[in-house]
Amino acid sequence: MAPRTHWLFGDQLGPHFLDPRHGGPDAHAPVLMIEARSVLRRRRFHRAKAHLVLSAMRHRAAELGDRVRYVRTETYGDGLAKAGFGGRGSRLTVCHPTSRAALDFVTKRDEVDVLPARGFLLPQAEFEAWANEHTGDRLRIEGFYRWVRRRHELLMDGDEPAGGMWNLDHDNREPPPRGCSTLEVPAPYSPAEDEIDDEVRHDLDRWERDGEVSFVGRDGPRRFPVTRREALAALRRFVSHRLGDFGRYEDAMLAGDPVMSHSLLSAPLNLGLLDPAECVERAEKAWRAGEAPLNSVEGFVRQIAGWREYVWQLYWHFGEDYRGRNALRHTAPLPDWFLDLDAEAVTANCLSTALAQVRDTGWTHHIPRLMVLGSRALQDGWDPAAVTDWFHRCFVDGYDWVMLPNVVGMSQYADGGRMTTKPYTSGGAYINRMSDLCAPCAYRPTDRTGEHACPYTAGYWAFLHRHRTALSANHRVARAVKGLDRLKDLDELLEETSERGDRAP
Repeated sequence: MAPRTHWLFGDQLGPHFLDPRHGGPDAHAPVLMIEARSVLRRRRFHRAKAHLVLSAMRHRAAELGDRVRYVRTETYGDGLAKAGFGGRGSRLTVCHPTSRAALDFVTKRDEVDVLPARGFLLPQAEFEAWANEHTGDRLRIEGFYRWVRRRHELLMDGDEPAGGMWNLDHDNREPPPRGCSTLEVPAPYSPAEDEIDDEVRHDLDRWERDGEVSFVGRDGPRRFPVTRREALAALRRFVSHRLGDFGRYEDAMLAGDPVMSHSLLSAPLNLGLLDPAECVERAEKAWRAGEAPLNSVEGFVRQIAGWREYVWQLYWHFGEDYRGRNALRHTAPLPDWFLDLDAEAVTANCLSTALAQVRDTGWTHHIPRLMVLGSRALQDGWDPAAVTDWFHRCFVDGYDWVMLPNVVGMSQYADGGRMTTKPYTSGGAYINRMSDLCAPCAYRPTDRTGEHACPYTAGYWAFLHRHRTALSANHRVARAVKGLDRLKDLDELLEETSERGDRAP
């Protein structure tokens, strides 16, 4: 009997998705890939993201050669019909998709058999068993992270964590080195474009010119891997040349150095070009060989084996109703300047810089995402569902499973504390301490009111005031809420904040 065809989605592009071990597809099974134009029509994606995904898919098809049937069509349903599936006796397999919409689609197709998920460290059943044994509705990352470390024997010395501590966060919160415009570390891996990239860019130009699709942001040159070879090269360069400086400046920002010492591996990981196990194992090997400090390696391991895995598992654990959570009842629409990535319209240097980075690359690291972009949305009361959609569309590493927990739970506190213990927002003092963005700004991080009032400082206090009743019971922010009583200019602050409305700060 001939092996069944295996369907590869556009984020299942690594060799582990065609590995017959552990319940994978049959060895040498024919492969189907479907490039569905409707995906790009449904949302106004970042142009660089559209280019990255299509380039990665077409590169994978070129690698598979005669083994793959690559169908370009309007919808997935059309693609299956065009490939001859849907009739009696025609069957194919697919690895568990990464979104609820895709999973619903494949499970409703009689001809599709769904295999276990790949590209993550734990089966969903194992996470559910762990969740049921622990804190019920209020799960926390730290307990999960320790369990994964033990489960996979990551950075462990017997039964104890390497170095005697589970979490080295206290060593990974240094501000940027004073007087430096860049971190002065070797540059990250930079891929070279080829004729496939040219073809994708030509198609995107044509589709946009014909009015079939609309994009936001700028495209080119490509900054992220689209093949397994490129992804491995990026991983090797990070571990060999950049990992050592990653930890201490993990939370720092520099206007002239948006990448700092971050790995830039989230995009190839989320395309399925890298497996998380190989990433954390290489980092641990570097530490044991004396080639990288423990705090940097632990911070990197925590990003992947802790947070990334946690977000993936919670996406499925919380269920579809989580998408509509809005505990703070924020309903304001996203302003046009934010939707259009109009950095020039923004005076606040930190926000203008972060927005320009998104516009130009489709990427920023986690602190601008959380403490600049997300914090602006939280302070101004933007609809968390719309904020989630924006992050999904505008980031090259953004997928539904990535952004739903990250934005609803972490960034916008829209689940009321189900995922994190407090809202993540701050005044300008935090940004000033952790960056070089405030000195040249027209606003002053210490000013709450007046011409030079920092929109983050004013916005922070306005946010606490707006949610004073709910947040006064939160032990992590209750002290800050009480600080409202000491603000003699609170009325003036609230009036100025209200007058600004949704204008770019």
